[in-house]
Amino acid sequence: VGHCHPAIVKAAHEQNQLLNTNSRYLHDNLVDYAERLSQTLPGKLCTFYFLNSGSEANDLALRLARQYTKHEDVIVLDHAYHGHLTSLTDISPYKFRNLEGQKEWVHVAPVPDTYRGLYREDHEDSVTAYANDVKNIIEQAQKRGRKIAAFFAESLPSVGGQIIPPAGYFQKAAEHVRKAGGVFIADEIQVGFGRVGKHFWAFQLQGEDFVPDIVTMGKPIGNGHPIACVATTEEISEAFAATGVEYFNTFGGNPVSCAIGLAVLDVIEKEHLQAHATEVGNFLMELLKEQKMKHPIIGDVR
Repeated sequence: VGHCHPAIVKAAHEQNQLLNTNSRYLHDNLVDYAERLSQTLPGKLCTFYFLNSGSEANDLALRLARQYTKHEDVIVLDHAYHGHLTSLTDISPYKFRNLEGQKEWVHVAPVPDTYRGLYREDHEDSVTAYANDVKNIIEQAQKRGRKIAAFFAESLPSVGGQIIPPAGYFQKAAEHVRKAGGVFIADEIQVGFGRVGKHFWAFQLQGEDFVPDIVTMGKPIGNGHPIACVATTEEISEAFAATGVEYFNTFGGNPVSCAIGLAVLDVIEKEHLQAHATEVGNFLMELLKEQKMKHPIIGDVR
């Protein structure tokens, strides 16, 4: 919402003067913020875990998926980046190819890129073709006795090239993954919070009928302040709690972080930033498309 936004600075300062403590101590801000965030998401994503960074959020999402499914393996998109923890470099082809290589429990699916990918705009059904690649990966893994815990994807692959997956791809990929006993994790860390303009969450570009099982968020959530979140279903959170090993994060969800999170949502709403993103985005896209018409060197605008 902009560097040093006065509303954010004020919220942080005021809460800092009152109380900042770890989240073993109950505080209304945590509940108020969870309720407010829940209004932006589909109803079944009703349980929230607060953390300090996107990497922490993705690591927890991985744990939730494994605990719920009792499976280990993860399918990711090629060129993906999901964070800097060991568990996440393991599922980030962008990183692991330069490090220790691909682990046995990691499976890489092609990026659903209709401009430069395997199946392009001229393909009769690129959505089904890309989803079938996921299906084939699952079948090959199962032949080796592997079991899929999750399909882990950024709603718009960012490091992979700002790719906009064709609408319907997530639905079909999720169908194959859920059939195999896995869950769908949407990484919204770089693309959530109204940045796509038309919708508050980038996964909503796939259509109203698509709901991930777990959504992770970071970066814009606190406008520079370290706060992150994992939203999931009651079933998944209950399976996680059933271990008896509670999830605790010393600073995740502290009163100051939640006050800042609430202020960010206020600013997005009051200053109509989602509509602004749509308007400015469309304006910029139109001008860039004009340049594309003039210059053959420009292949795609996104």
